[in-house]
Amino acid sequence: MSGNIRTQGGHGRLGSVLSGLVVAVGCLLFVGGFVAGALLYRPYTVPSDSMKPTIERNSRVLAERVDGRDVRRGDVVVFTDPLWGSAPMVKRVVGVGGDTVACCDPSGRLTVNGTPVDEPYLRPGVDGRTVGSGEDFSATVPAGNLFLLGDERHTSLDSRSHLEDAGQGSVPRSAVVARVDAVVWPGADRLERPAGFAALPGGVSRPGPLGAILASAVGGAVLILAGAAYGPVAGRLRARNDRRSAGAGSAPREKVDT
Repeated sequence: MSGNIRTQGGHGRLGSVLSGLVVAVGCLLFVGGFVAGALLYRPYTVPSDSMKPTIERNSRVLAERVDGRDVRRGDVVVFTDPLWGSAPMVKRVVGVGGDTVACCDPSGRLTVNGTPVDEPYLRPGVDGRTVGSGEDFSATVPAGNLFLLGDERHTSLDSRSHLEDAGQGSVPRSAVVARVDAVVWPGADRLERPAGFAALPGGVSRPGPLGAILASAVGGAVLILAGAAYGPVAGRLRARNDRRSAGAGSAPREKVDT
């Protein structure tokens, strides 16, 4: 009796069961990845040039839903504040409660509590110089607030435009609704946490779970395709083997003289 019991379709029962399990696991990973992405992330469109060159105008970004208390220096965040307008805005956090943010040092760099911060994402202005701000300023951030600048330091309307407001241009942490993790169009690119802020107290935030979510969705899709392909591939291989066996069995035998 053959050890490989076959179904009427010609596939081994064990193989059929395993392929079904692979498809089921793939579906769980694929759907789970999309559900997690929908729960943890929100898409936004950046309507201005204020975050160039990091984020171009009209780029689509994915932002992780976070509590403002988890935001750290260097994060690019989405926030809403009545003093800034009704629409969500995207800026980079350069100072937190208790910080004194100023510009510029002799090398044109932004300083936080007197410590210069290297910002390689900035681009030169019309005069060819790369500086942390087009104009000098100094502001002390109240407790529980954030000081926010656009990466386009020459034209961005940000905390520097609100220095005369209460809080010297800062916004409450509660105004933050999400932290940008990646640009998804045009192109696709993760936003790196800037090393220039890593040496300051508190360091920088950890990357969001977007990588794991994408891996889950892609891995699930691969498993679904692999499991679904088992049946047709196994059937073709079996049919090919059967034809070969039939051809070998019907080959004429040589006549042997006795």
